[in-house]
Amino acid sequence: MGLAKIEFGRYQGEASVHTRAARLFGEALGAHAAFNLHPNITETPGAKAADLLGLVEAGDLTMCYFASSYLAARVPEVGVFDVPFLIGSRDAAYAALDGDLGALLKDRFAANTGFRVLAFWDNGFRHFSNNARPLRAPADCQGLSIRSMNSELHQSAFRALGFAPQFIDVADYPAAVASGQVDAQENPLTNSFQFDVHKHHPYFTLSGHLFGVSLLLCNKAAFDGWPDDVRAAVDAAAALATKAQRGFAVAEDADMMERLAAEGIQPLSLSDAERAAFEDAVQPVLDGARANLGDDIFGALG
Repeated sequence: MGLAKIEFGRYQGEASVHTRAARLFGEALGAHAAFNLHPNITETPGAKAADLLGLVEAGDLTMCYFASSYLAARVPEVGVFDVPFLIGSRDAAYAALDGDLGALLKDRFAANTGFRVLAFWDNGFRHFSNNARPLRAPADCQGLSIRSMNSELHQSAFRALGFAPQFIDVADYPAAVASGQVDAQENPLTNSFQFDVHKHHPYFTLSGHLFGVSLLLCNKAAFDGWPDDVRAAVDAAAALATKAQRGFAVAEDADMMERLAAEGIQPLSLSDAERAAFEDAVQPVLDGARANLGDDIFGALG
């Protein structure tokens, strides 16, 4: 058997905490595999970020990172991370992902998709920004269009707050913000900054309404076909890259606050009462998710 080849796809640029971790992953493999990190797919004319999922599952690429929300329709349990105002700290999320919940999710992906999940990466707490006004209450969201990922739970929550959600792929999202096609968006601060949202949205609210999870995905047939030493090396490299990636994400939040301030943006923080009003508005969405997913999944979050 020849040297294992890993073709790694991505949808973010060089400064991304995900891309930086992907490079570390490749370096950590050493001589166990030939690693090739592909260019950002969204820079290919006509390509969409979500194309990566089909390419990896079909085996045209070996691996990629991708936001978990895009796969919740196929593995409903991962949708627990699409329930707003449910996760209050990174430590709680990491403990669940590195424990029983993570093991359950890995089993579900292996059973129901062509992927193996090698690790869970930090896709940041998501915050609102918009071009119209400060958002301190659900009433402030009324009538604003908002870019959304392809997640019914996300969109249900945004409708409950008064937004009009539109699914827009990552490849088209910066232009949608710049043109005013949407009034609002929500993302980790690093994504908002890297995609130049701050140049068009003067109002940022540190809502922390969702904690994003990115999956480190591998084609299942490829992983299962590698010899034991290669699989062990891939698992070890994934663990090293995951530790680094989470550290990058924490540091990036602090750095982005400084960069936004330098650009004249002062994100507003919600008081406890203001946050409670947002939480109350989306409570029916949480109740519905709990009924669909079951108390055990919610309990696994700790």
